[in-house]
Amino acid sequence: MNHPPERPDLTRRSLVGAGLAGLGLGGTVAATGTVLAQGAPAPAPAQPGALTTGPTMQSGLGPRLTMHAIDNFHGTPGAGMVCDLSVRDGDTYRPLKTITTGANGRSPEPLLIDDALKTGRYELLMHVEEYFARIGVALPSPNFLGLVPIRFHIRDASQRYHLPILFTPWGYSYYRGS
Repeated sequence: MNHPPERPDLTRRSLVGAGLAGLGLGGTVAATGTVLAQGAPAPAPAQPGALTTGPTMQSGLGPRLTMHAIDNFHGTPGAGMVCDLSVRDGDTYRPLKTITTGANGRSPEPLLIDDALKTGRYELLMHVEEYFARIGVALPSPNFLGLVPIRFHIRDASQRYHLPILFTPWGYSYYRGS
């Protein structure tokens, strides 16, 4: 059975790459960067390369807190990011540990695991300015972001919590992942 070729998804990244972001074009942008008339089929996009590693299987794992630092400025994992984990104790945060993310932007081991994961308020302090300075990004001094506090609440210590954190020298976002 013959199927028509799929049209590539239009994303801001594909438009920026083609130099067409913000032009308000009504047509479709092909993978080659050319603008096609509305309704015209676009050529099939090039296939991505094979994955070199598979996802880590999470089923059967006990309660844990993990994180993943993603450098949105470069579109890469936040390798070598220093992060300090603290727990709220009264009116202050008490330091628990300092980690440095690996080449994949993740902590070498869970931040908290099994009985170490307790209900409460936590802070993961990311050393963003130090990270960008270490990899040679020219930033104003002082930079807009120096230390970024990621604050969150563990309500059920029997669950798994994952913090994907996307950051640039000027902004960040995070959410509870899976």
